[in-house]
Amino acid sequence: MGYHPRYLDSFLKTQHYLLHMDGPLPFDCRHYIAIMKLLKISEWSWSLAELVHAVVLLAHCHALASFVFGCGCEQEEGPVGRGLLKSSPPGNQSCRAPVQSLDSCMELDSLRERVQRIHVEMEGREEMRPLPDREEGEGVWDGNTDGEVTGAANLACYLQDPDFGYQDFARRDEEQTQVFRVQDYSWEDHGFSLVNRLYSDIGHLLDEKFRMVDGLQSSAMAKRQGCEPSVFKRGIWNYIHCMFGIRYDDYDYAEVNHLLERMLKVYIKTVTCYPEKTNPEMFDRFWKQFKHSEKVHVNLLILEARMQAELLYALQAITQYMVS
Repeated sequence: MGYHPRYLDSFLKTQHYLLHMDGPLPFDCRHYIAIMKLLKISEWSWSLAELVHAVVLLAHCHALASFVFGCGCEQEEGPVGRGLLKSSPPGNQSCRAPVQSLDSCMELDSLRERVQRIHVEMEGREEMRPLPDREEGEGVWDGNTDGEVTGAANLACYLQDPDFGYQDFARRDEEQTQVFRVQDYSWEDHGFSLVNRLYSDIGHLLDEKFRMVDGLQSSAMAKRQGCEPSVFKRGIWNYIHCMFGIRYDDYDYAEVNHLLERMLKVYIKTVTCYPEKTNPEMFDRFWKQFKHSEKVHVNLLILEARMQAELLYALQAITQYMVS
């Protein structure tokens, strides 16, 4: 984020406010929510203000995960699984020493094949049979000599629904498909006022972030596509919202295919919906003709678009509860 200092300042202010400033939730509860995989609201008795605070925290952390993995920050493997994050060194790719075993064209072809395989895997995900349950006692040996074994890296025991994950909106049954229309519930007209009413000032901070990322200047990618930066950014934003069933009646979605080449769309969908499938190679070697700051800009758009999409669904549900 340091490539875009104004946005970084806005992001840090929002995160600090969520975790450390006055708010409905106690401080220890905020950090607990931030690391949760699934929030069991039904078992907790919360006020609407506390619920909004929790929803914003969850959306913030979910979107941040996409940004972290999308920007090539990998987790080093340790004795109990993934550990500390290790980011790729900053700078323009052209300043780095070339990989000796492959020239740049072969690297790009190899990466494209990898991304295509991920895309095929995502398309066939719903058709795959679930893996059998682990046998009792199976796990990772942790050095105990009493015969007890533990699955230190297996988080399934902490999840209410371990198989829960993103489902391709376009592949759902038509009878179950319900489009979220922005003209019926939008951030500007509905979400902003609701969060500000129940959780003072957070609406202004979130709105500042949304506007800040939209105002960032990075025209190289748009120039390559032969369009204005604002048109290119809106195409990315609306494409991400479309993945979650959010539609804008005043937008021609045929433009997405003209503005975003297929490999770019596959990358965006992977980072948005399956961030755990990304790795530093995808960020480091893809789009070699662009600077790191421009690729980070795309990942910032992914972060904010995903966060707003999650907030729209949650805040609409809270609004419906309040008026029922």
